[in-house]
Amino acid sequence: MQILFMHNNFPGQYRRIANYLATNKKVKMFAATLETNTQKFDVPSVRFKPHREPTKRIHPSLVATERAVIMGQAAYGALLRSKENGFRPDIILSHSGWGSNMFLKDLFPDSKLLTYFEWYYHSINSDGDFLRSEPYDPNGQIRMRMKNTPILQDLAAMDWGQCPTHFQHSKLPAVFRDRISVLHDGVDTSYFVPRMDAKVKIGKVTLSAEDEVITYVARGMEEYRGFPQFMAAVEKLQKMRPNLHVVILGNNRVAYGAQREDGKTFKEWALETFDFDHSRLHMPGLQPLETFRALMQITSAHVYLTVPFVLSWSMLEAMSAGALIVGSDTEPVREVVEDGANGLLVDFFDTVALADKINHVLENKADYEPLKKAARRTILDKFSTKDLLPKYWKLVQSVANGSQFTPVS
Repeated sequence: MQILFMHNNFPGQYRRIANYLATNKKVKMFAATLETNTQKFDVPSVRFKPHREPTKRIHPSLVATERAVIMGQAAYGALLRSKENGFRPDIILSHSGWGSNMFLKDLFPDSKLLTYFEWYYHSINSDGDFLRSEPYDPNGQIRMRMKNTPILQDLAAMDWGQCPTHFQHSKLPAVFRDRISVLHDGVDTSYFVPRMDAKVKIGKVTLSAEDEVITYVARGMEEYRGFPQFMAAVEKLQKMRPNLHVVILGNNRVAYGAQREDGKTFKEWALETFDFDHSRLHMPGLQPLETFRALMQITSAHVYLTVPFVLSWSMLEAMSAGALIVGSDTEPVREVVEDGANGLLVDFFDTVALADKINHVLENKADYEPLKKAARRTILDKFSTKDLLPKYWKLVQSVANGSQFTPVS
C-alpha cells in the first residue's frame, strides 16, 4: 500500500501512525509538506511553497479562502510532478484547515482520502465568543463563517474523516458527522510514565518531586490557553507559598487566538502587570520532550486551561506521566477529566479559585495521590497508542480498500 501524508508541518498528528507503520514492509509512505517545515522525519517528502500572500484589500471574509486556494495550488503543483513520474497513492491521509488538501481529489481521483479534522469554526457558543464580553458584530460573524470554506471543501471531498475527540467532533456539521470516526492518535504510555525520582534542571535550579512545583505548558502564551489567568494565579500563589517554583514551557507568541491590541506579547504584559519573585518563576521557552516528561513526573500540579477548542496532547501526556491536572471547567477538558475523580476543575476565569485550589493541593499532596493514579489509568484505558494505533491502521486499510465499516469511537 502506498500512503501519502499531507500535512503542512509533517509529521504533526501523523508522527505516531507513521512510526507504527515504519517496519511494515507492505507499506510505502510519502509526505507532502511545506518547504519551510523544519521537523525531522525519515519519510520521503515532496515540498511545496505558496507563491504569494492573499491579495491586498481583498474582502476580509475571503482572506482565509484565498490563502487556502494558494496553498492548495502550491501543493497540487508539487505533487503533479510526482504524478507525472508515476506516483499513485492508494490513500491520502490529509490534515484539514490550511487548504493544502483542497485539490487532492482532482489530482488523484482514484486515491482514497482520509482527512483529519481538528476544528470547525462557530461565532456562537464556541472558542471565539468565549473570551468576548459582547457577541461578534455582523462582519465578525461573516468572517468566522467563511473561515470554514476550505474545511467544507475537505468535508465534501473526503472518503472518510477522523476527529480526535468527541467534543471536537460535535462542532463539525451534523450532516457529515456519521462519516467521521472519533479516533485520537494516542499517547505513548510506555514513554510517559510516572517516575518519583525524576529531576529537572532549569537554569541554576534543580527540581524534584520533593519540591513545590507547578507547571504550565502551551505552544504559545495566549488567551486561548488561559495564560493571563494562570499568571494572575501565580502572583497570588507566590505570596501564599514562599517555596513554590513555577515552570512555564512555551514560546513568547500567540499560536491560537488574537494578539494584544497594544502590541505587547502576553508575556511582556504579565511581567509588567504582576508582582513576581523572578527567582522562582522559570520561563525557559520550548524544551525537549525529555524535559517536558520529567516536569510532568515531578510537578505537584499541572495547570491546563483552555477555551472550548482543540484539546492539547500535552494534557493527556501529563496525565500519563502521573501529573495531577488542575484544569479549566470547559467542554474539551471535561471530556477527559472528572472533577475529584482523576483531576480537578475550576472556572476558567476565576483566578482566586485557581490559586486556592492549587494551594490546597500543595498543603495536602498525599491526599491527591489517588487522583494522579486515576489520571494515569484514564490514559491507559482510553488513549494508549498500544490500543489506538492498531485501530488507526485498521481504519486506514478499510478506507483504502473501500470496505464497509462503522465509525471508530
